[in-house]
Amino acid sequence: MSDRENQFESSAVQDENHIIAERRAKLAEWRRSGQAYPNDFARQNTAGKIADLYDARTRDELADSPVEVSVAGRIMLKRVMGKASFITIQDLSGRLQVYVSRDQVDETTYDAFRRWDIGDIVGAVGTLFRTRTDELTVRCTEIRLLAKSLRPLPEKFHGLTDQEQKYRMRYLDLITNEQTRFTFAVRSRIVQSIRSHMVAHGFLEVETPMMHPIPGGATARPFATHHNALDMNLFLRIAPELYLKRLVVGGLEKVFEINRNFRNEGISPRHNPEFTMMEFYEAYSDYRQLMDFTEGLIRHSAREALASECFEYQGRTLDLGRPFARLTIVEAIRRSHPGYGVAQLGDPEWLRDRLRALAVDPPHGAGLGALQLLLFEETTEADLWDPTFIVDYPAEVSPLARRSDRDPEIAERFELYIAGREIANGFSELNDPEDQAARFLEQARAKEAGDEEAMYYDADYLRALEYGLPPTGGCGIGIDRLVMLLTDSPNIRDVILFPQMRPE
Repeated sequence: MSDRENQFESSAVQDENHIIAERRAKLAEWRRSGQAYPNDFARQNTAGKIADLYDARTRDELADSPVEVSVAGRIMLKRVMGKASFITIQDLSGRLQVYVSRDQVDETTYDAFRRWDIGDIVGAVGTLFRTRTDELTVRCTEIRLLAKSLRPLPEKFHGLTDQEQKYRMRYLDLITNEQTRFTFAVRSRIVQSIRSHMVAHGFLEVETPMMHPIPGGATARPFATHHNALDMNLFLRIAPELYLKRLVVGGLEKVFEINRNFRNEGISPRHNPEFTMMEFYEAYSDYRQLMDFTEGLIRHSAREALASECFEYQGRTLDLGRPFARLTIVEAIRRSHPGYGVAQLGDPEWLRDRLRALAVDPPHGAGLGALQLLLFEETTEADLWDPTFIVDYPAEVSPLARRSDRDPEIAERFELYIAGREIANGFSELNDPEDQAARFLEQARAKEAGDEEAMYYDADYLRALEYGLPPTGGCGIGIDRLVMLLTDSPNIRDVILFPQMRPE
């Protein structure tokens, strides 16, 4: 940082400290009045509801049939004149202008009001009217300070511009940024639409543990903790899968959970250590049926959130209304890179050489399918803009998926890609306990060899399988990534209210 920038920042800090000191003095005066931080103001109306009900009424109609309202919100704009002033207050539903005059409220209240600041939270009672510019406004008969803002809001025309500060101080971002409020309102609608869609299709919503004695259900590094009373180590959930399938064993044949997962991995525009998924399992279903259901669910979410299946994401069109493509890993690679021949993609040595040329060091012992998957991830995944199911994953990298009857080297598994990122992962569940035990042993050996993301051997889950898991399909959908798509957000931290950040 240059000397000039340092001087500017130092001056800005001094200015803010001066403003905070002035506001603290106003708070002290308010406390002496005995009226600080009241909790007896009853808000009856919101800005959005007032607009919905009365925006069509003319000036004469409002004068002939007075409408009394009781509103509350944060002062976002303030124009103080002699005997009359205007403020604009903001609540969750929108903004509303309030007119305050010495003729309508007592002189003591008006004098106090003139010293209130932008950012303060107020309550007002009055009647609706239209100003000379035809703006729907509340003419106050009563106004009260409800909470004092000791810190100044960001400059009104630019708001909070530092991206890291937006994530770190989400409360301030929500106050000053309408787009942020819109994003999280849409997120809520998406989650509710998924929940209602699942229930409408006969699924039972359940809750499973977030602290596991053995981390399972995915290949990922867990967060570890310790339970003092039981004197045992536990792991934060990396996936709810194995518990949900225990429920299917128990006879809950259609279950889903909107769940928080925790993975001790890197942070990127697509990854946060704490994230939300929806996982669902249906007995007597397979991965083909799951693809149909998942396609319909994604489409339903778009309609509910945006009232359209076609929308813009980062300047490009996405159309969820068209049938989603279905390609194998090799088919997807060849579509993106026609120069790669079928024989080359079937040659492990060629694949290893190609990966090394891409600065990827293939794991020792990786088979043909795993090498093809690595090449797909490096060269093709980002090109899958239109919704595409990638199917028939290598069994060696799918330890919980059922092997295909036509080829035991592949699993009945799919991943859904939209706009170059994975949105969903599903498969026909492995319900053969002996095959599952062998897969767990392979994972345990990989862990002993240094693979920190390999799965643990879960004897209790195997015991559950030995009671009989019916043929079952299961799928996980990344809620955060779906919200990114439907809100045109480029970074996962834009759609998580409190993303993980380094300490200040």
